[in-house]
Amino acid sequence: MKSYMNRFSLLLAMISFFACEKVENKISYEGGTAPALTASTAAVRLEAGEESNVALRLSWTNPNYRFTTGLSSHDVKYTLEMDTLGANFSSSKKYTTVFATDLSKTYTVGELNAILGNTMRLQLDPRRTYTLQVRISSSLGIGTDAAKLTSNIITFTASPFPPPPKVPVPDAGTLWATGDAFASSWQNPLPGPFDVNQRFTRRSTTLYELTVNMPGGGAYKLIQAQGNWGTQYHMLTGGTWQGGEFEKRDADPAFPGPPTAGTYKITVDFQLGLFNVVKQ
Repeated sequence: MKSYMNRFSLLLAMISFFACEKVENKISYEGGTAPALTASTAAVRLEAGEESNVALRLSWTNPNYRFTTGLSSHDVKYTLEMDTLGANFSSSKKYTTVFATDLSKTYTVGELNAILGNTMRLQLDPRRTYTLQVRISSSLGIGTDAAKLTSNIITFTASPFPPPPKVPVPDAGTLWATGDAFASSWQNPLPGPFDVNQRFTRRSTTLYELTVNMPGGGAYKLIQAQGNWGTQYHMLTGGTWQGGEFEKRDADPAFPGPPTAGTYKITVDFQLGLFNVVKQ
């Protein structure tokens, strides 16, 4: 009888377990508050010689993401966007950077000036005043944009100045191309008419251009002084005939010539350390 009662009790317990409705603790997202963005000034001063000074301090509030279990303990990612007025943060010049959990960023004169000049590539010569806009977005998780919230927009003015060019400019403001990618072949100094036909035009302190006929194939170097290879410029590894980075050094590799004959425009930007070649 006792054995029978024990088996009956066990059966009742099993029926009760499987009959009960399973209750789950569901965690759901309840929202957050868009970050409030503030700036230390609306008129940023950028001047050469003051690179270590503070130019702009941006601060923003925590979005306080909420779940049914309370405030979120997950990491918050902040994405800062900077663009020119009227571009609606969609131009090719837009600057974007990410902060992990930080609630402020202080830019020095040198740092902000480099962003505007070298990263956003705004006009530096001659100087002009830009009106720029900044906003910041928060999201949950460093590698995601979940629960994205976007702040108000801050507007400020600044006049970027040319930072030191990435590659030293020609000492005398002169630049020639020579090599078997041109009719001159590898001559240095260049005799006439190549000393004229293969001489670059200086468009600004740091920008040089040359439009010239090229036979297709071959390679070339850039020289700043006739008869001198020691102060030449050469392409850095990774570039192509269409463009890439370069440096001032008596070394290889040379710039490769385009594969087909034609008229080409070569642009050399010492400010950014970049060159590009476009068929005309």
